Amino acid sequence: MFSSLTTRLLLIGIFCLTIPIVTAADNHGSAIEPITKIHKAGYCALRGQCGKKSFFGSQLPCPDNGPAKDPEAAVRKKLVDLCGDQWATGPVCCEESQINDLSSNLKRAANIISSCPACKANFFNLFCTFTCSPNQSLFVNVTQTELSNSKKPIVAELDYFVSDEYGSGFYDSCKDVKFSATNGYVMDFIGGGAKDYESFLKFLGDKKALGSPFQINYPRSPPKEITAFDPVPKQCNDADEAYRCACVDCPTVCAELPAVKEANKCMVGSVPCLSLTVMIIYSAFLCSLILGHLGWVFYKRQKESKRERLALLHSPSDDEDEGDIIDGAGIDDKPTKEYFINKYLDALFSKIGTACATYPAITITASVLFVSILSIGWARFSVETDPVRLWVSPSSAAAEEKTFFDSNFGPFYRANQAFLVNDTDGGEVLNYDTLGWWFDVEDRVRRLKSVKEGLTLEDVCFKPTGEGCVVQSITGYFGNDFRTVDPLDWRETLRSCAAQPVQQQCLPDFGQPLKTDLLLGGLGATEDVSRAKALIVTWVVNNHAEGTEEIESAMDWERSLKGLLLAVKEEAEDRGLRLSFSTEISLEQELNKSTNTDAKIVVVSYIAMFIYASLALGSTSLALRTLINTPSKAFVESKFTLGVFGILIVLMSVSASVGLFSAMGVKVTLIIAEVIPFLVLAVGVDNIFLIVHEFQRANYQYPEDVIEVRVGKALGRIGPSILLSASTETIAFALGAIVTMPAVRNFAIYAAGAVFINAILQVTMFVAVLALNEKRVEQGRMDCIPCLKVNGYHDFGGTGDLRGVNGRGQRSAYAAEEEGFLERYIRRSYAPWLLKAKTKVMVLILFLGFFAAGVGLLPKIELGLDQRIAIPSDSYLIDYFNDLYAYLGTGPPVYFVTRSYNATENYKQKALCGRFGTCDPLSVANMLELERKRPEISYIAEPAASWVDDYLLWLNPELESCCSVNRRTGKLCGPYDRNCKVCFADRTPKWNITLAGMPEGEEFLKYLDLWLHAPTGEECPLAGQAAYSNALVYDKKAVTIKASHFRTSHTPMASQEDFINAYASARRIANEMSKNTGTEIFPYSKFYIFFDQYATIVQLTASLLLAALGGIFLVSSILLGSIRTGLTITVTVAMIVIDIMGVMAIWNVSLNAVSLVNLVICVGIAVEFCAHVARAFMFPNHGIYDLATHKYKLRGKDARAWTALVNVGGSVFSGITVTKLIGVSVLAFTRSKIFEIYYFRMWLALVIIAASHALVFLPVALSFMGGQGYVAADEGEGGLEDDLRSRYRQPFLPQDEIDDEDESDAEEER
Repeated sequence: MFSSLTTRLLLIGIFCLTIPIVTAADNHGSAIEPITKIHKAGYCALRGQCGKKSFFGSQLPCPDNGPAKDPEAAVRKKLVDLCGDQWATGPVCCEESQINDLSSNLKRAANIISSCPACKANFFNLFCTFTCSPNQSLFVNVTQTELSNSKKPIVAELDYFVSDEYGSGFYDSCKDVKFSATNGYVMDFIGGGAKDYESFLKFLGDKKALGSPFQINYPRSPPKEITAFDPVPKQCNDADEAYRCACVDCPTVCAELPAVKEANKCMVGSVPCLSLTVMIIYSAFLCSLILGHLGWVFYKRQKESKRERLALLHSPSDDEDEGDIIDGAGIDDKPTKEYFINKYLDALFSKIGTACATYPAITITASVLFVSILSIGWARFSVETDPVRLWVSPSSAAAEEKTFFDSNFGPFYRANQAFLVNDTDGGEVLNYDTLGWWFDVEDRVRRLKSVKEGLTLEDVCFKPTGEGCVVQSITGYFGNDFRTVDPLDWRETLRSCAAQPVQQQCLPDFGQPLKTDLLLGGLGATEDVSRAKALIVTWVVNNHAEGTEEIESAMDWERSLKGLLLAVKEEAEDRGLRLSFSTEISLEQELNKSTNTDAKIVVVSYIAMFIYASLALGSTSLALRTLINTPSKAFVESKFTLGVFGILIVLMSVSASVGLFSAMGVKVTLIIAEVIPFLVLAVGVDNIFLIVHEFQRANYQYPEDVIEVRVGKALGRIGPSILLSASTETIAFALGAIVTMPAVRNFAIYAAGAVFINAILQVTMFVAVLALNEKRVEQGRMDCIPCLKVNGYHDFGGTGDLRGVNGRGQRSAYAAEEEGFLERYIRRSYAPWLLKAKTKVMVLILFLGFFAAGVGLLPKIELGLDQRIAIPSDSYLIDYFNDLYAYLGTGPPVYFVTRSYNATENYKQKALCGRFGTCDPLSVANMLELERKRPEISYIAEPAASWVDDYLLWLNPELESCCSVNRRTGKLCGPYDRNCKVCFADRTPKWNITLAGMPEGEEFLKYLDLWLHAPTGEECPLAGQAAYSNALVYDKKAVTIKASHFRTSHTPMASQEDFINAYASARRIANEMSKNTGTEIFPYSKFYIFFDQYATIVQLTASLLLAALGGIFLVSSILLGSIRTGLTITVTVAMIVIDIMGVMAIWNVSLNAVSLVNLVICVGIAVEFCAHVARAFMFPNHGIYDLATHKYKLRGKDARAWTALVNVGGSVFSGITVTKLIGVSVLAFTRSKIFEIYYFRMWLALVIIAASHALVFLPVALSFMGGQGYVAADEGEGGLEDDLRSRYRQPFLPQDEIDDEDESDAEEER
């Protein structure tokens, strides 16, 4: 994409020979006696050519203060043809040799300025007048002469007086003219990048090797005898259409683009509209609540006062009777109906449990065989690490566009970049010694050979012109040779090259002028490049298709480069500097390194949860008193082995899911490998506890039944609850499979499969293991070592089988261990307090306030995933990305690609071009130029490289050195070819600025092919080989342009928000251009593929979470038999998710694919927290419910809410919550920022918020909104989760013990 060396030199040579160049300096005229003594009309100051100063020098003019002369007819014709009709009459001060040289050099300039007639006219006028004006002595004063090699006097220095008005107008007409081939400005070449007319003229006039052959000063204040040259300059928006420039080169003639509405950014001051709306609504709610409460208090007082007045009319006996009536009043709405689905499910799970317990060997064998068969798919196990395939759907527009771009234009080149920084305050990175060391570093890079293939930079680098590797470094200013660096004035050389990079001595090997903002950073307020804080170097390597030998070679060299730069990094530290760098392969390597670091902490987290779960499950039937008084009993009744089997089942379900979907070709992602086991363990362990607790209850209630029957009864009770949580979670995850983003879709598939398989194994295999474990207990065998029996176990009141000859002896009752502190606290204090009227109101206010805050914070959630977070905190890339954002002064390139747009047709050319008068006002080129002028919105920084404009200008017959073909062969003529003709010179219709005479169809492609193969050089910088050889794909047979692109660049990107906004803006621009042209145009930049997800991630997140909530509502309503309860669960889960998103905004957790996966997890885990409480509410345990109504005087929904809390509250806290907290807490010690931010922070928020909602808000919400309850299918046999209450307390206490204990508690309270 770079032009050749000669292209960059093209205008420097324009000012050779007789073209004088002007400069601003007024320190000469008065110091030297003027040679031009006569200053009046009709007299010259110089004329003719008197020789050279050296053998290789240019011809220099003779000082001549004589009168102007009439030229010969032939000379006159040449002058008129070159400078215009105003020279058709009158004397002149130039000769034929001067006109010949003037013509040669002006035509070179015309190659790049002819697109703007005003600039060209002013340029030609300035130098035609200077060279030939009959009044030359009025504004030219020769101040110094020398002797030529032929001993004749020649002009060595002069003053050229031009008015400020003309100088300023001349500069203004040219300052915005573009040079498409380099995405730059003509002013970079003809004015050295001048920012004002004085600098512009100074660059033109400075004496230099390939510039003006003598010094021309440009004094601002002419003496009395001098009259400044002061014609009216042509303006780029001139009233005369013949001089008017196109929009691309003249902002004042451009159409005005409509204002861009910033979507989704409604603000009231600095507050988002959504946040303000929520604040108003919540405030109104609070005011209404307060007013309602005051009204209710007033009403109650009035009613109480009235009742007191009425009481005075009754006798004491009447009062006592009334008190008795009132005391016994109230309707007890204890559930009396059965729910048919629950009854059916109870019977179904009872049969499953009995069958599995009866045939444990067959069940376990079948389960293992089932998992083994599914696990065969591990043979096709594959981990996807390519970020493109992870975050972008193969069917997405971004992926398809990248494929189209790579296949037509070739993969984007590979950038290897380094920053050398002085971090000290006011520190400078460059001095002579450091410069010498860095020259040596770059020399080592050039000599570096790759380890495997022995390749050097020369073998793999990007060479746009076939000569010289593209290396962006200040060493290019010094010819990559430290011997050329003068220790005294190297700073001046650096400043000169930075200001005018087109100077020959400043050009690197590959011929591309080096832009300062790509080489130096941290210039400070002085903007002195020699005092920069950071040095930037970029080695550009060729890119190739994935999997090719060429790409492997490039990666091989980059690995060697990485090793070298790591060594250089240490050298820099010894010098008090800091080196940061990145190779093209670095990011993927560091991401994999991060994964390895994460894996260790994840494994530790899993092990911690495994140990806790096994120990906690093993102690469900053992109280502290038992462990102290009868430790031998603990060896038998421990369930550690059962817990291990439960964990093993979790791992089996994960293995089966991975095997199944791997066999189906669904690749595993790192998110899946790290998250799925955690997710399934969190869900699976809870269900295991439920089954064990319910089986313990069955042991107490049905001691006379055989083990198989007891297992069946237990599973019949708990099975529907497991089905509720597992089905809602499976559906919530499965809905994610409809997402096209692979990282999210694959996670959803694996998670849904693992949760579903885990539930199946729990109600089959685990139940079988549970039956075997109970047989071991009843035989008095030790846990973990079942071959050993504990002597005297039954003497300690063990639960072993004491059967007589009839096989059904009397079982000893399980001892009623002491109630745990947590369970006792919930039953006696927490649940009654929570369900008080005032408490419930405060809970609603508090949690709705949290919800309102969460909604209000939603606009504050940022999008993106900073690369610095995704890599290890000690990675060398952290410094690189920090320096990249701090010091790099340019943005990434961007291409606007046309697809199947047949630009061979004239009217379609007008929809693309920008440099011709008849181009559409909102053509592609004009649109890009207009957008460039509002970079704060468009993020477009540079002028676009427009192939169609440069191609059509190349055809201009006035540019004789461009399109010239051999008359016989029809091929392009070389510099020494004869028998050539200029293209379009004799064509009808003629080439003209209105595009009327432009080629079409086959002729268009014929010349296009010539243009793309025309070498770019000093004679013709518009040739297309260097700049556009890869910019077009055309089909000669179909006579069409299959693909082309317009190249520009973005503004510097300093944050994820910048990247996202730049991508969105490019999409907007492309869509508008597509509408204007009627064809598909899309933007492409290398980073777009990674940011495509953010174009839809907000909508995707909303739709995915809403779909999951919809699934939860549907399933819970059906399985619980109540739409109101299903809605309450759904609202609670939604509040949990919204609160977590509020925490994301506060805790700087941005929204991306990783956090989206975690939000889906939040939905599933939130259901796990809430489902058991809701089911205990809908199917209350009759014994606990009676306690609520008789002792605590609760009625209706309050009684059922109290029952649910007492029944499962302790287990939700100490079991579900603690299990997850242990695993999450371990993640706090990770060194990976991505795990700290996106896993530890989000999961910690999930556990705390979900637990508080399940144990505080949900019971209160159910007491208000819950549906009508049902009788359990096995009424009188205990509730479904009669003892989720504890992992340490026996799950069932006889009702009389509860009553006695509560009476004792009440007595203590009194």
